[in-house]
Amino acid sequence: MKTGFDNALYLQEQSEEILKRARSFGNKLYLEFGGKLAYDYHAARILPGFDPNVKLQLLQRLKDEIDVVICIYSGDIERKKIRADFGIAYDADTLLIIDNLREWGISVKAVVVTRYDDHPAVNHFINRLERRGIRVYKHRAIKGYPTDVDLIVSDSGYGANEYIESDKPIVIVTGPGPSSGKMATCLSQVYHEHKRGIPAGYAKFETFPVWNLPLNHPVNIAYEAATADIGDINMVDPFHLEHYHKMAVNYNRDVEIFPVVRRICERIMKPEQCYKSPTDMGVNRVGFAISDDEVVREASKQEIIRRYFRYQCEYTLGGAERKTVDRVKVLMDNLGLKDTDRKVVEPARAAALHASQTKGKGNDGFFCGAALELPDGTIVSGTNSPLMHAASSCILNAVKMVAKLPDELQLIAPGVIDSVRLLKKNIFRSRRVSLDLDETLIALSVSANSNPTAKLALSRLRKLAGCEMHISHLPTPGDEAGLRKLGINLTSDAKFASRDLFID
Repeated sequence: MKTGFDNALYLQEQSEEILKRARSFGNKLYLEFGGKLAYDYHAARILPGFDPNVKLQLLQRLKDEIDVVICIYSGDIERKKIRADFGIAYDADTLLIIDNLREWGISVKAVVVTRYDDHPAVNHFINRLERRGIRVYKHRAIKGYPTDVDLIVSDSGYGANEYIESDKPIVIVTGPGPSSGKMATCLSQVYHEHKRGIPAGYAKFETFPVWNLPLNHPVNIAYEAATADIGDINMVDPFHLEHYHKMAVNYNRDVEIFPVVRRICERIMKPEQCYKSPTDMGVNRVGFAISDDEVVREASKQEIIRRYFRYQCEYTLGGAERKTVDRVKVLMDNLGLKDTDRKVVEPARAAALHASQTKGKGNDGFFCGAALELPDGTIVSGTNSPLMHAASSCILNAVKMVAKLPDELQLIAPGVIDSVRLLKKNIFRSRRVSLDLDETLIALSVSANSNPTAKLALSRLRKLAGCEMHISHLPTPGDEAGLRKLGINLTSDAKFASRDLFID
């Protein structure tokens, strides 16, 4: 794959900019870390060359200068909000963030439950953390937030929040998703610091939208597509334009809240410390590390199409509104994009159609197709059968090609497949006994013990990471989990593969 982003340059520039901002506030900076802290696959997909864990690399580089605080909104715990790219709830993602930071030698100072509500699920989460030795703070909702500035900047507002002790010059405030209370936590801490005579400051670190790219650049439009469910809209920063007479791109939530943030900061900080625009608050240097604009533009367009497929599927499954799908469709139309501009879409649909025409009826009358694009541009396809799912056959066909093995070669011994099918039928009492991708990969690993070609194929699976794949139907949980573990970028048509309402 072509690269369009200089990760090393970005890491250098970003760390220098953060240290520079901290020095401007007398070496006490509360830095709101937006977006994903670890495994930022959205950024990696639209900026080829971007390391999904570059933020962890950045924190590791600064680890002697930082404390880390994680915010999670109590409402997200209550309703089990899901992080789509991992398929796990925000509370579980918070635990994963802590584990990821520890792997990089970075400890977490505290977890803050924002807008705390005395709910059993929230208290269970707090107990779980505290019994593992992690300090938890509860910040309750402030009445009239964010408009009642007099109350907010008082001992009954920010002053009522527990003060988080920190002795490092930079405090990273992050969270598992948007609206987690990161900004409020930062400003609350700045209030407490100034009450103690410490001239602390606040800044934002968000990767998207990119302030120094054009408003309609595909990178910025891809951000709109990624946040279509919460209605983020990119716009020219009017405050920046008015004060500096320069164009800068920001998004509606930051622009709308800025007058309030400015009034809050004016009550806390010295006039020279206050920002003139929401863009001023940011420390984002990602736009300066784009090395090939054309590569990045094309990657961003592909991401917009992927988002369109994802929201269509979420709508079909009841997890998204129609207006979300329509919003991304408008973005695609504005760029002249069609869903079939994704190279693997038509081959997957063709595979399903061909199977239905040549093999008679599939499960419940449905035949499903899958197609994957290899790193060299070759398209490999597969269909479902009584033995395995379409995703399973496609991945096996793909890994054969990567390993230069004959197509007719059996990688998994028939006896192994039969054993798994019998387990599903007789022990698990499953109605469907064909192997999903997760089960197929386990069967392949078992076969590798006695089959050298299966062992070779198993060793080549990692070469599929980053490949593009499309399925003509909604994937089962086992297919989706297997593809996620392989690092494959999956889309699917919003069609059910069975008449059954429950799919195990």
